[in-house]
Amino acid sequence: MQQVKAGDVVKVHYTGKLTSGEQFDSSAGREPLEFTVGAGQMIKGFDAAMPGMTLGEKKSINIPAADAYGERTEEAIIQFPKENVPADMKLEAGMQLTLSNQAGQPIPVVVVEVQEEVIVLDANHFLAGKELIFDIELVEIV
Repeated sequence: MQQVKAGDVVKVHYTGKLTSGEQFDSSAGREPLEFTVGAGQMIKGFDAAMPGMTLGEKKSINIPAADAYGERTEEAIIQFPKENVPADMKLEAGMQLTLSNQAGQPIPVVVVEVQEEVIVLDANHFLAGKELIFDIELVEIV
């Protein structure tokens, strides 16, 4: 039976959970996720779990934060000048916003605190610093 190797294009169904059991993503009810193994399209731990899998195989993997979305960093906490926010925009802690970097790419952020002069934003990925569990089913090797 054919086994997945680096460079293969595969399709998988998956469910992503935190160690608490809380589900954060799933392909259930959608088309399977398609990607090239080893091409850096997936988080490191997910990619590393694919080689050797066979068609129809299911497995559950634990991915430490370092091989998922990395650890949370203080560098990702941004002090954004309040004067750069439209006056009619009401910001509250916990709100999710999207900024653009200099290349125009979107950067999702969460409002941490609204101060007198600045808005404190957190640009860490919402899964940064967390160990992840994925249930994976290999449905196709393209």
